[in-house]
Amino acid sequence: MVRHIVLWNFVEGLSDAEKEKAGEKMKNLLEPIRELVPGAVEIQVVHNQLASSNRDIALISAFETVEALAAYQNHPAHVEAGKYVRSVTCNRACMDYEF
Repeated sequence: MVRHIVLWNFVEGLSDAEKEKAGEKMKNLLEPIRELVPGAVEIQVVHNQLASSNRDIALISAFETVEALAAYQNHPAHVEAGKYVRSVTCNRACMDYEF
């Protein structure tokens, strides 16, 4: 199994309401991709809820294999979602690991 975790902050200038709307759109774009990619086990978008965090939003996902992660990353729905995500986020951090 492979865990894929991505963390972002929202771009400066977004109001709290705009951040909430952007987060929901990210969730709606990314989570359904699980049904499209063989080997995708979990795709979850989570909004920051605690003051101890230093990122606004996270993508937490799991894949059966490294190849399934690659298929997800290259899937047209993910590529399209990425265009929107990059327009509303910055300071991306990513970690992938096998477990």
